[in-house]
Amino acid sequence: MMDVTVENFEQEVMASSMQTPVLLDFWAPWCGPCKTIGPMLEKLEEDYQGRFKLVKINSDDEQQLAGAFGIKSIPTCILVKEGRPVDGFMGALPEGKLKEFLDKHLPSIDELIAQEDAQEAQELLQEGNDEQALVKLQEALAMNPASEDTRYDYAKLLIKLGELQTAEMILAPSLTQIPLQLRFDALHHWLECLKFMQTSEKASWRMEQFDEHLALNKRDFETRLAKARCLVASGALTQAMDELLEIVMRDKLWSDQVARKLFVSILELMTPAKTTKSNAQAPKAEGAIELAGHVPQVDDPQAELISKYRRKLSMALN
Repeated sequence: MMDVTVENFEQEVMASSMQTPVLLDFWAPWCGPCKTIGPMLEKLEEDYQGRFKLVKINSDDEQQLAGAFGIKSIPTCILVKEGRPVDGFMGALPEGKLKEFLDKHLPSIDELIAQEDAQEAQELLQEGNDEQALVKLQEALAMNPASEDTRYDYAKLLIKLGELQTAEMILAPSLTQIPLQLRFDALHHWLECLKFMQTSEKASWRMEQFDEHLALNKRDFETRLAKARCLVASGALTQAMDELLEIVMRDKLWSDQVARKLFVSILELMTPAKTTKSNAQAPKAEGAIELAGHVPQVDDPQAELISKYRRKLSMALN
């Protein structure tokens, strides 16, 4: 438990909530019910062992914060997750009701352990230790099978390491979702390209052989698609998109739009991962005070390349 003022609100609430849910306890020294609920919340913070962070805000001293959150009476508690208020209650609830409120929103112990494993995996990946990262992601997914981020990272690393059968099994639940998430569809198409290299006779062709066949028949879409898949498998993604554009420009609907779908998947694979929560800028809380400034735009060659190929696809489809 800690006291929060407008000076440290951004760091202790907004930034902290990107990692751990923060429970705001608005109170005042003259408030009788506040003296009842305060000790219970402090006890629960200890009992929950880091599953949430408790902060106390004196509404008399911090009227700007109380006004920003629309506090009408005290005690009032508001739970903030990822920089946004998600729920709250007024009055001194009994301990059982407080636990019900917290359990509705807080991660379980297994989920916390899984999050720690997943975070360790990201650090190992940055160090280039793929094998140990794979173990951590496997453990994290076993602890929390509902984590789509962990499932994505695990499947992606499996594909990278050539564990295609296991990757296919891990991806399967996500590929049945409606709507299908683009990031999982992108992994599926990447996986199919690598499987193509293991099963197709054309996987052993040299690029010159593909070009010789295509020079004779530019509408030989099967051969052009095979060339694109070989290029994807070898990591030549922009060259693969150039080949796919040739198919899209000549026949947008060919083979259930497989060329467009693979093209879009490549763009998704090329798009850098989103900033992790620990490094993300805390957003402005809804209805609260402005707490963060603007981040200056930085030239990004990769982003420019992706934008360029998005425009090319748009022109080919129109």
